[in-house]
Amino acid sequence: MIIDTHIHLDNEQYYDDLDEVLNRAREGGVKKFIIPGADPKDLQRAHSLSQRHEDIYFSVGMHPYDIENYSEALIRQYTQDEKCVAVGECGLDYFRLSEDEKEKEADIKLQKEVFRAHIRLANELNKPLIVHVRNASHDARVILEEENSKGGVLHCYNADDELLVLADLGFYFGIGGVLTFKNARKLVEVLPKIPIDRLLIETDGPYLTPHPHRGKRNEPFYTTLVAEKISEILDIDLEEIKTLTTKNANRLFKIDV
Repeated sequence: MIIDTHIHLDNEQYYDDLDEVLNRAREGGVKKFIIPGADPKDLQRAHSLSQRHEDIYFSVGMHPYDIENYSEALIRQYTQDEKCVAVGECGLDYFRLSEDEKEKEADIKLQKEVFRAHIRLANELNKPLIVHVRNASHDARVILEEENSKGGVLHCYNADDELLVLADLGFYFGIGGVLTFKNARKLVEVLPKIPIDRLLIETDGPYLTPHPHRGKRNEPFYTTLVAEKISEILDIDLEEIKTLTTKNANRLFKIDV
């Protein structure tokens, strides 16, 4: 089986045909789904889906683009639910920083403060982190080390060698459709360096759809394409990749499978 460790099933792109999306995935061997908390306005839907479906879990956090609405009280409220398996998605994203230096500095400062708050809460609650890092690898690594993070997953791992050291902090590496892209040479090169017991499979659907479906909505069934690509690159049997990554996800998120 496969566990999709990062799938935004609460996204509006799934509103009209969610049952069909889930059924395709289940029939294709995807047996568990984790919805990452990213935007406060979607948390209730993510929670509701986890209550209606035995095989859906969720996490609670706020993406760097949505941290102006950060509320630790809100996050704490949702972490009490037994289907909440992690804190996040949280992290640093410097891709869309303002060109105005004062605004840029203020944004980076706020991102760092909120990221640290997520880490401290995850440590306190003994839950793994789901970490988003874009154009901010060094700062993210330093903060995770300074806060003595207890680990989690580097979602959509960006193939930066600097972040590989976080395996020593208990971090796993989420691999998705990007691995199948023609311009993913760096990720293809780095993949064999990741400890096999730290690999996770994800979609990040509805985004980052793998080849040959790029340009279309991503969905959990396409994790099978990611698993096939990992198998090809590492020269490990496909069923073994599915088994290993499922065990890894179960270990990190403490999901019974």
